[in-house]
Amino acid sequence: MRLDDLIKGIKDFRGIKRKKEIGFITSYLNDLSNYPLIMASFGEDAAVLDHGNEVILISADGIMEDLIKKDPYWSGYCAILVNIHDICAMGGTPLAMVDILSMRLENTCLEILRGMRDAVSKLKVPVVGGHTHPDTSYDSIVVAIVGIADKDSVIYSHTANPDDDIIVAIDLNGRRYPNCPLCWDTVTQRDDETLRKQIDVMRLLGKRKLVTAGKDLSNPGIVGTTGMLLEVSGMGAIIDLEEIPIPKGFKLEEWFNIYPVGCIGFVVTCNKQNTDEVISLFEETMMSAKKIGTVTDDKKIIVKKGEEEGILFDFDKEGITRIKPKK
Repeated sequence: MRLDDLIKGIKDFRGIKRKKEIGFITSYLNDLSNYPLIMASFGEDAAVLDHGNEVILISADGIMEDLIKKDPYWSGYCAILVNIHDICAMGGTPLAMVDILSMRLENTCLEILRGMRDAVSKLKVPVVGGHTHPDTSYDSIVVAIVGIADKDSVIYSHTANPDDDIIVAIDLNGRRYPNCPLCWDTVTQRDDETLRKQIDVMRLLGKRKLVTAGKDLSNPGIVGTTGMLLEVSGMGAIIDLEEIPIPKGFKLEEWFNIYPVGCIGFVVTCNKQNTDEVISLFEETMMSAKKIGTVTDDKKIIVKKGEEEGILFDFDKEGITRIKPKK
């Protein structure tokens, strides 16, 4: 596929397009100057609250309506997983979750709960409370999570620097989820010991001060998530699309339009002298990790494929979330 067609496909991907209202929404809520305990908020995978030598991490995620309709069990499972993923991406340790469950159909509710129960059993982070709407006209699941991290080890999204290397790490040993072929699933296939290492690797990178910024791979896909990190950092990048880790049997255009909600995966930036060590630590957890590009300071994401080159995003003209850079 020609690069121009790849660029169009990435920009038209629903996982990216549905992020565009975030900046509009947060513009009504982002005057946090009178709250000195808040160290970071919008644009991060989790809000960061000062708590002595530690920080408290808070995040929340809801599951798309069409996913609940297709597979309520998988929706419940992912509701747990994506929240844990957010805390881990910040270099944190997830502690506990609460949920808001709205119920129209009893069978759908039971399947959501079964998915949540199995995910908690697999990932070892409990649901400890929440709220129930037993009489709604719709089915939905929203989960919020709290975690902790050492204050000097937090990994932020907005702190990428010019000339940093960009590394993508993702578990490629997975499958298209049966009822949701646009979802990549590795967690249900992984043994518990390997999964614990994958969940913990960002905390280790944070403690060793090996990365400058990071984010968990989420609904916008690999390229879209990388773009969100660069946007909130006020940076651009040169990215080689053919360097992005990809499972066997996938074409680039297919892989870039996959929701990696059922797997463990991250994008990080780091000083060049740390690149080999960062890749090695990811690979020790059975994740595939590669340098895919370099951060620039021109607010443009330039993508390459072979001899072709083009602009994917120019953040001076358009954005993904439209959240203003934090620095």
